[in-house]
Parts: sequence; C-alpha cells; structure tokens
Amino acid sequence: MSDTLPMFPLNTVLFPGMSVPLRVFEDRYRALVHHLLRVEDPTERIFGSVGIREGYEVGEHGAQWLFRVGCRVKITEAEAYADGTFELVVVGIDRIELEHLDTTGDYPVGRVNPLTEQYVAVPDAVAGAARATYDAYREALVEIDREPPSGDLPRDPAYLSWALAALAPLSLAQRQALLEAEDAEGRLRMVTDVLRTELRTMRAFPSLPATEIARTRWSPN
Repeated sequence: MSDTLPMFPLNTVLFPGMSVPLRVFEDRYRALVHHLLRVEDPTERIFGSVGIREGYEVGEHGAQWLFRVGCRVKITEAEAYADGTFELVVVGIDRIELEHLDTTGDYPVGRVNPLTEQYVAVPDAVAGAARATYDAYREALVEIDREPPSGDLPRDPAYLSWALAALAPLSLAQRQALLEAEDAEGRLRMVTDVLRTELRTMRAFPSLPATEIARTRWSPN
C-alpha cells in the first residue's frame, strides 16, 4: 500500500538499522526538519531517503536522477543552531520504493511503497566468512597505520549484513546494490566479495591506504 513521506535525497545510501549523522542547511530540508520536530511523538519523526544517482543534494536544480529503492528513516537526535542549520542523528528503519517525488511544496514529499525483507536462514558458513573477512580487513588497516572502526558486529545475520554494507569500502553503486538485495545471505556474500577484493588490492600495494570506510554506527531500532 502506498504511503507519503517527507523525502531527503542524499549523495549516499542509508541502510536499515544503521545510525548516521546528517547536517541540514538548505532551506527545503530545514523546512522538512521543522515539520518533523513539530510531530509530538518522537517515534513518528520519520522521513524517507533515496540515493542520488545523478545530481546534487543542494543548489537550484538539486537531484536530477534518483534511485528508486531507499530507506525509511527516523530522527533520534536533533540539535538546532542559531544560523538555522541542524545537526541530526538518524537511524534507518526499513526499505521503501519511491513511486513519485513531489517537489512543489516547502520540502519534497514522496509516494512510497514498503519493501518486505525476504527471510532466509543464513548458513553459518556464509555469516562466518563475512565476519572473518571483515576481521582480516580490520587487521590490514592496522598494519598500514589506519584506524579501523571500533565496536562489535551484530550477531543477527540480517543486522550483520546491514552493518557490513555500511562499513565496507563501497562505491555508491555497490551500496545501492546491497540495499536492493532481497535477503541477508545475498548481501553477506556480496560484501564478502568486496572486502576480499579490497584485501587483495591492499596486499598488492601495501603502501597505498585503503579506501576510507564509513564511520557508521548500527542500531537495532
């Protein structure tokens, strides 16, 4: 069933369960935040986000071409500044598919459909390979004097797949492909392949720093 949500297109891809900071300074998105902060129940301060395939978050023309699959997102922290900007912390809730984006109002509003996650029992070997490959990647970062991200990975395979999707050194297209993957097993296999490729590159060119990875926290909310 279609629903409408305030929309905040971004030059990145957000994942369910992942907590990220956002800085809000453009008028239309400041209006979006003002609207959400007027919602009495903090758990209902929800908007949608989709990645920008081509274009920009800001400026006269803004986003020109958007990915259709995105994420429903909840504001968990908001700090307002005297210049009218905001610093937010948001957490992804679940996936959505954007049908239509209306930009005629004070802020963009999208007509969206929820995307149901297909549950599959993830083999222990698949989850174990993903964890082991990520641990090897962290060790490789230390060896070249780069600080790896801190914190323990989730035990649940679905949350593990989202956490690794957020932490792995991925291009925008790869992040979007992981968001669109239909189940946790597929995501874990995809992100394991990416990390193995990165490890091979780092071992072949040890003097080169690894790709900067996202500083992303995960949350079960």
